[in-house]
Amino acid sequence: MTLASMTGFARTQGISGAWSWAWELKSVNGKGLDVRLRLPGGWDGLEAGLKQSAARVLSRGNVNANLSLTRADPEVSVRVNEHVLRTIAQSVGRVAEELGAPPVQLESLLGLKGVLEVSEAQESETARAGLEAAVLSGFSQALAELAAMRAQEGAALGLVLSERLDGIAALTAAAEANPSRRPEAIRAKLAEQLRVLMDTSASFDSDRLHQEALMMASKVDVREELDRLVAHVAAARAMLAEGGAIGRRLDFLAQEFNRETNTLCSKANDVSLTAIGLELKGLVEQFREQVQNIE
Repeated sequence: MTLASMTGFARTQGISGAWSWAWELKSVNGKGLDVRLRLPGGWDGLEAGLKQSAARVLSRGNVNANLSLTRADPEVSVRVNEHVLRTIAQSVGRVAEELGAPPVQLESLLGLKGVLEVSEAQESETARAGLEAAVLSGFSQALAELAAMRAQEGAALGLVLSERLDGIAALTAAAEANPSRRPEAIRAKLAEQLRVLMDTSASFDSDRLHQEALMMASKVDVREELDRLVAHVAAARAMLAEGGAIGRRLDFLAQEFNRETNTLCSKANDVSLTAIGLELKGLVEQFREQVQNIE
């Protein structure tokens, strides 16, 4: 399966009968899948089905979908209500005669309410069904284009994440080979610390001294952290190869990477090893930031 990002955009449009329609889909990062639809009045009945269609294609992300409809050439009929016009004309004519006013012109009466009846032609059920079918098909097409764009960006993110993993693996190997991890270097460090302890007090007994030596040795041993980093790199590479909706698992792994690098820095018994640990932290943070975009 391919790797997918959670960000993308798609637009589809078309014409059905007297109507032109257009879909615009935008998606950004999200913890789950949240599809928000903006539909014209009278189209709310399609919302549930549209969300189900989106869920079959997308796993995560905040998706905004907007449908716009425009009637290209509405059919309008105009009818003069002759009964109303005659009634008004007679009444106005009689009042004008009584007042001695000039007769009222016919065109001035046409603007009165109820004289002219303007109405749009009713849309047939067949035309409405055809428009709905076109709108639903357009939504499916827009979803496919959005998924394709997200997959394209996901492929690019996969390359970036692979580069970060290569860097983490290289720094882990550098920490493994660091001179401060050699047995003789660790012994020298322990000996120096023990000398400091002995200088502070002459009352250390042998058992206490042995315990202190074991504690010091455990504090500078980063064997477990390095082994876990190697295992985490292998697991992350396997997930990238697997593809699909792996964003949550990669995010958890990024947290584990961060935990191990923090412990490595705290245990480092040499400036050079600390520098490697800090560089590792920077790469891990870059890895984590990119993972936030993965579906």
